[in-house]
Amino acid sequence: MSTPKRYTITAALPYTNGPIHIGHLAGVYVPADIYSRFMRITGNDVAYICGSDEHGAAIPMRAKKEGVSPQVIIDKYHKIIKQSFADFGISFDNYSRTSSAIHHETASEFFKKMYEDGKFIEEVTEQLYDDEAKQFLADRFVTGTCPKCAHEEAYGDQCEKCGSSLNATDLINPISTISGAVPTLKQTKHWFLPLDQYEDFMKEWVIEGHKKDWKPNVYGQVKSWVDEGLRPRAVTRDLDWGIPVPVDGAEGKVLYVWFDAPVGYISSTKEWAAREGKDWEPYWKDKDTKLVHFIGKDNIVFHCIIFPSMLKAEGSYILPENVPANEFLNLEGNKLSTSKNWAVWLHEYLEEFPGKQDVLRYALTANAPESKDNDFTWKDFQARNNNELVAIFGNFINRVIVLTNKYYNGIVPTPSALSDVDTQTLTELRAYPAVIASSIERYRFREASQELMNVARLGNKYLADEEPWKLIKTDEERTRTVMYVALQIASTLATLAEPFLPFTSAKLTTMLNHTPIAWNAIATEETLLAAGHQIEKAQLLFDKVEDADVQKQLDKLEATKKANEIANKTVEPQKETATFDDFTKLDLRVGTIIEAEKMPKAKKLLVLKVDTGINVRTIVSGIAEHFSPEEILGKKVTVLVNLAPRKLRGVESEGMILMTETPDGSLVFVNPDDATVTSGATIN
Repeated sequence: MSTPKRYTITAALPYTNGPIHIGHLAGVYVPADIYSRFMRITGNDVAYICGSDEHGAAIPMRAKKEGVSPQVIIDKYHKIIKQSFADFGISFDNYSRTSSAIHHETASEFFKKMYEDGKFIEEVTEQLYDDEAKQFLADRFVTGTCPKCAHEEAYGDQCEKCGSSLNATDLINPISTISGAVPTLKQTKHWFLPLDQYEDFMKEWVIEGHKKDWKPNVYGQVKSWVDEGLRPRAVTRDLDWGIPVPVDGAEGKVLYVWFDAPVGYISSTKEWAAREGKDWEPYWKDKDTKLVHFIGKDNIVFHCIIFPSMLKAEGSYILPENVPANEFLNLEGNKLSTSKNWAVWLHEYLEEFPGKQDVLRYALTANAPESKDNDFTWKDFQARNNNELVAIFGNFINRVIVLTNKYYNGIVPTPSALSDVDTQTLTELRAYPAVIASSIERYRFREASQELMNVARLGNKYLADEEPWKLIKTDEERTRTVMYVALQIASTLATLAEPFLPFTSAKLTTMLNHTPIAWNAIATEETLLAAGHQIEKAQLLFDKVEDADVQKQLDKLEATKKANEIANKTVEPQKETATFDDFTKLDLRVGTIIEAEKMPKAKKLLVLKVDTGINVRTIVSGIAEHFSPEEILGKKVTVLVNLAPRKLRGVESEGMILMTETPDGSLVFVNPDDATVTSGATIN
């Protein structure tokens, strides 16, 4: 197991334009927290750094939508996000914010250093401009068709479908998100980082240097960008929200958020170091420090090309050793969406599932989107809890603690000579720290979580094979040894669970009434929980997630889906004005369908016989994809009876049945509600 002395671990700064959801957790914060906790528990010097990204264009957009200032938005969501992380057990050493004075100072100094060293090029270019709003359209203020994948809702800085980083002028058919107007081009001056000058550096550092140790999705995206040829990238924007560009002649311009935000890792480290009485520089400038960025796949370009090029240009900083980006997590088969409220929000989860932080941590880790997009479902969440955490991990611990209290009043028994089974079990147990460590160090957290569960499986199998509840009646001496071995497994679980299930680890530590054995000592210590030690009474580590709990969440999502359908439903515009005389010409009657059959060789048409009260007539209706002939027999319908006959596929149709469409696209009949209404009744 490699154990460098110092780690700087960063987790992507979340935008403060909304709360944290499970996609953020699965992609970034849970794996980063597992890694950080593991590095601490194995004796390393760790700075786990994060903070709120408060200068993105999405923030003033949301502020305009809600009719408040951007400051109100960032204060609201920074508080929610920071508290949610704390309640969930994300163990940041520092959680800062980019609106802080120390960040403004750090980002400005970083820019000025590069500016003074001649690392930027200054250009006057044509940028998209909204003539109605009198504003340049940077980033999220413009949408259009992605030039790379043809997605029609790409933003001016990125396409969220294919992950491509874009410039607003790259978009096809751009539209202002402020006014809806088609933008024009207007000249403006900006400073650019000439990424093309760093191609050789990128080829040497990433393409050759990290071919074997970076994840394929990360390496592949970087290589694709470099192979296509890097282009200069603007590091300033025409906006009134952000850090003012700290040079003369830059009035009304701010630092581009993707220049400003990653510098937030540095300013947050400075803030932490000042509070703790440490020197921040070794965490960013000492070549023996291992810098690791945890991000989602949509941030790969910024963390693997743009930010490293900035660090290289500035000249005094170390480069990231790894950037283990995850893919995306979907929810119940659909893409997570903040704007559509299609998400499981962390702060709501914590309210609705109190005390179940570790259940969500485990479910997200066991199903982590490490190599491909994965899907979170509430049924899988329930199964992970009930079939694994409760039935395997919790069951083992409960049996060990209960039996120890029952047989020995909670005192760890003194073992006699170990049998071959005992020795083999303890040998297997001592191998697990290295196995789990190897998985974590290779950023395979899903694999590591299952190895942790295998430790609990080892304990369950041992108890099931040895059956101490039966053995106690015939061989008390052997029973003491069995329980002693089982308690060594329980003690090991308290240590190994800490990075994955910190609340569970703490609860188990309390029950065992001792400080967990050091991770690195498990493989070598003969005794992990000494004979004669007094443990506490049993508490349930986990309880079942009931069907009703799951159904409540599914109902909540269904309500969201229906609300979105209604909100997105396009209402047909009103037709030209009709006079009262026009309306009185329409003869609407109640009819009853008495026969129905599919029209041959026609996918959409049914041929109906309808009793209109006047007569029985044939009506051809395009409803075959929505109704079978059998299910509409005897159904009362509203019929326009004085519509001129028309031949459809050779069959003369003598009227029209009135239908309407639901938000999900289904057709329904416009029916008379009163069951006593008979065929032929007029509708006035």
